[in-house]
Amino acid sequence: MTDPAPDNRRPLASRQSAWAAGLARLAVQRGITPNQVSQTSVGFAALGFTLYALSSIGPGPIQLLLLVLAAATIQARLICNLIDGMVAVEGGQGAKDGPFWNEAPDRASDFLLLLGAGVAAGSPTLGAIAATLAIAAAYIRELGRAEGFPSDFSGPMAKPHRMAALTIGTVIAAFYATDWTLNLTLWVILAGTAATILRRATRLISAMKAR
Repeated sequence: MTDPAPDNRRPLASRQSAWAAGLARLAVQRGITPNQVSQTSVGFAALGFTLYALSSIGPGPIQLLLLVLAAATIQARLICNLIDGMVAVEGGQGAKDGPFWNEAPDRASDFLLLLGAGVAAGSPTLGAIAATLAIAAAYIRELGRAEGFPSDFSGPMAKPHRMAALTIGTVIAAFYATDWTLNLTLWVILAGTAATILRRATRLISAMKAR
């Protein structure tokens, strides 16, 4: 990715952590580009989708393991999302096509993980709707940027919140009432994301009118 303006980077406290700085430094030393890190995030999301799909075989220790591993892929995806920007900005490895690889893998990852959770819950349509809303929320943010405004990362269900909810819901589902828990998790994400779209759209319209 290219070096974004400070107000176009998602504010993350983890960016200041020693472990994140260490991973970013290691990536730079190994010659790993931010685009490659972004692409890897989709790999983790695809693995997460596969694990979710396989978990639908039914209850038992194998399902428990598959769901715990699926939750781990969500966090691995988020780590990639954190490190790619640090390698690009702090590591000075930004590329001209970086903006594409910064955004497109995120949208694919959202879709794969939320749809996968829907498949595991026996409600693929619910997962697809939640994924579509997640993409719409990102679209509103990018539309604001295209109009010259700072990126709006507001919630209540921005990407970190969606993925946190999905991780927690998946871990609980591994041990208790899988279908019910995942369905509830997806409904919470769906409702929160719809509220996020409404909030971002309202803020953008207000900013446009005030311009």
